[in-house]
Amino acid sequence: MSEITAQEAHSLMRSIYLGTLKNESRITKKILEAVPADKCEYRPHPVSKSANELVRHIAAAENRFLETVINGVFDVNAATIPEKVKTPKEVAAWYEEQFARNFEALTKLSGEQLTKIVDFRGLFQRPAWSFVMLGIHHSIHHRGQLSAYLRCMDAKVPSIYGESYDDAEARKAAQA
Repeated sequence: MSEITAQEAHSLMRSIYLGTLKNESRITKKILEAVPADKCEYRPHPVSKSANELVRHIAAAENRFLETVINGVFDVNAATIPEKVKTPKEVAAWYEEQFARNFEALTKLSGEQLTKIVDFRGLFQRPAWSFVMLGIHHSIHHRGQLSAYLRCMDAKVPSIYGESYDDAEARKAAQA
């Protein structure tokens, strides 16, 4: 990964990453909320994560990656969802609250903080700022999994990067 200056990292965060994060967080919240509470144990295959496991993983991991940037260290125990938070809607609310706090902290980071090298489980070392996109890509991957589960659970698939079939049908019904 080529090095960028502290000033460039700060500019990248403010001009591109913050807006992207805000948009992606809205999508994440919609996907989490779409999981029916009574079908959380659905899994398409015995080795697949359950819908509930994916909901919790997405919410915690996305915030964990943001906290990596903020704290300059990858902590596998960061952003742990409290056990009392059970349903997908509760997880989505927790996610939204944590994300807002982390987003605010990101807006205050200096270029020096953003360029600090962070070790990821001994597998690789990258500047803190790069964990923003790593987290976004991680969330996109798992949201794709979870959105594929939704149809199989007879749930509505929300719009992600364009209007979904379910949202289009709801719009047509509202216009009729």
